[in-house]
Amino acid sequence: MSRPAQARIHLDHIVANYQLACSLHPAGQALAVVKADAYGHGVVRVAQALAPYAPAFAVACIEEALELRAAGLTQPVLLLEGFFSNDELPVIAEQNFWTAIHRPDQISAVAETCFSRPLNIWLKVDTGMHRLGFALEEVAGACQQLLALPQVGRVTLMTHFANADCLVAPGVDVSTQLAGLAAARQGLDLDISVANSAALMAHPAARQQWQRPGIMLYGSSPLAFPDEVAQQLQPAMSLVSEVIATRWVPIGESVGYGSRFVANKPTLVGTVAMGYADGYPRQAREGTPLMVNGQRTRLLGRVSMDMLTVDLTEVAAAALGNPVEFWGLQLDANEVAACCDTISYHLFTGITRRVPRLYLTR
Repeated sequence: MSRPAQARIHLDHIVANYQLACSLHPAGQALAVVKADAYGHGVVRVAQALAPYAPAFAVACIEEALELRAAGLTQPVLLLEGFFSNDELPVIAEQNFWTAIHRPDQISAVAETCFSRPLNIWLKVDTGMHRLGFALEEVAGACQQLLALPQVGRVTLMTHFANADCLVAPGVDVSTQLAGLAAARQGLDLDISVANSAALMAHPAARQQWQRPGIMLYGSSPLAFPDEVAQQLQPAMSLVSEVIATRWVPIGESVGYGSRFVANKPTLVGTVAMGYADGYPRQAREGTPLMVNGQRTRLLGRVSMDMLTVDLTEVAAAALGNPVEFWGLQLDANEVAACCDTISYHLFTGITRRVPRLYLTR
């Protein structure tokens, strides 16, 4: 490797975070959500690390599920967005994928297709998110239709919370959504799945038969408030690079495109091999924190495509080759995300293929 930009993926931390998720409700089971290339961490290596522990995985679409099969992963894989065309259905059955269904026409498609084995269906219920799913009054009828089909083996009810990450919900809250689902499933003896990471961590009533931990597997809390479980999460990605140039900038001189930063005192500026083409956010504000030599410092000026500049003035032993961490073991990705008007999910999934992933097990 020559260019020092790198994403170090701590696989042992991902396993530990999954085990923490499972410990919150030992009576249930937890899908490992590895959609979006395992939130930018590399789906094959992450799934391989989790395979001895996770009974099933969850992804967004069939292309992501097939990548797991091509890598030799044999666990069931839930397609969270379901199927997009009817010709996916025979592949879903053959590969033992589980599929979400969120529209009436998808039930008709299942009824009109022959399969090599019965399908495991996850019926999406709209309890207030208003994105996908059957309305509450439609749930009983949809379940009856599915359970009457020889093509269907098992039905699980699932819903998704709109505001599980908030102490005070700006709209529909968790308890309202849970009450809606409880009313809709009266008389139906079916497993349910409602808890994403935020709900699993902060809402015990949401811990049911199947949990769906996602972002917490990667060591980042989705919660907008302090939480005891969040403190136990271990960061899974360390985005790092090195200082490749240094220079003293005198008072009144600017740094970078647009001259956004102007020195108000003699400033030692370090140039680092990391830019928005690597996935570091261009919208990062002046002063966004980062670590150099294990010491906290700040971003100076605008992020360029391949480089950015940092303040080394107060960094001990500042020099060429100094290690830089943008987030990871030393700096919470959520703090960085807040300085970029985004969330840690966006940071992780935004790291481009130009940045090599180095997988660590200890």
